[in-house]
Amino acid sequence: MKPRSEQPYPTPLDIRLGLTNPRDVAFPLRWGILGAGRISSQWVMSLHACTGATVTAVAARDLSRAREFAEQFDIPSAYDNYTDMVSADDVDIVYIGTITSLHKEHTLLAIDAGKHVLCEKPLAENITDAQKMYDAAAEKNVMLQDGVWTRFFPPVEHARALVENGSIGDVLVVQSDFFDPIYAIQAAPLGFGSAAKPTAITALGQKTGGAIIQYGEDKCAILTFPPKNCELPEVTELIGTKGRITLQRPAHSPTRISVRIPPINGVPSQYRGSNTPAPVQHFEYPIPISYRMATASPNQHGFIYQAEAIHRCLAAGLHQCPQYNKEESLHSMNLLTEINASRFS
Repeated sequence: MKPRSEQPYPTPLDIRLGLTNPRDVAFPLRWGILGAGRISSQWVMSLHACTGATVTAVAARDLSRAREFAEQFDIPSAYDNYTDMVSADDVDIVYIGTITSLHKEHTLLAIDAGKHVLCEKPLAENITDAQKMYDAAAEKNVMLQDGVWTRFFPPVEHARALVENGSIGDVLVVQSDFFDPIYAIQAAPLGFGSAAKPTAITALGQKTGGAIIQYGEDKCAILTFPPKNCELPEVTELIGTKGRITLQRPAHSPTRISVRIPPINGVPSQYRGSNTPAPVQHFEYPIPISYRMATASPNQHGFIYQAEAIHRCLAAGLHQCPQYNKEESLHSMNLLTEINASRFS
């Protein structure tokens, strides 16, 4: 096994495409936080490490909860009225950290006030609502960013670049697992692109389930949704004609990626006669900041990658991040809608 690579971190897609300037992580944005739950706490802790970010306000249904949150994170203003917070002059962008069933309502409230929005995943309960949210953002000329933070992690940026430059050939199979389907589903457009249209979707199971998304006769995504209370593998694999990429556990917030490319491209190593495994390269990208939360999921401080991308993109006048744009967001929402309809019908 080769030692882990110490090469520089992958260049974020927005910079790699020449759309933004890396220095613009310092672009000043004043954030308002809508919702004072655990996920909002984790987001604010990462924002504190983003050079241009200032958190100026928080709103919760209960004023005492909002004030407690504000005191904990040194936020100047606390509200129990969402309309008042999103309308505040010292708020440029609103983070929506409330429950999914309220995402549409709260996102439209902020957009109507002329504010940019980062909304936690899943963006909406269905594709119809998601489209209405994007339409409203376009009408007001503001950002609406779907908060799929996975796409901003360096191992995912690395994987995307390898797929795009043909390093693993034509992607034929994608495999991913997670107890929340919104994460597992992301692997399909990562491997095949949002322009690829499924020819068939089969899904089964309720508390535990899975789905196969077929793309023509020779390509598919195999997704499993194991229960949370088990030792799930939580890896994502992109399998191509020339090689294989593995986003290592935890694949929804990865810091490690493995790449296997056989020396004889297009001939899987186990079928060359010697059954010698393909050489593997391991890359590790530790998150540059760290904090501890008693009930946090792994690598929650990885929100920093998404935060910095949003600052760069808004500085450049962009209203979406290329790591996860409107088309991909709606594509994934459509997949999720069809899979859930099949599983729970």
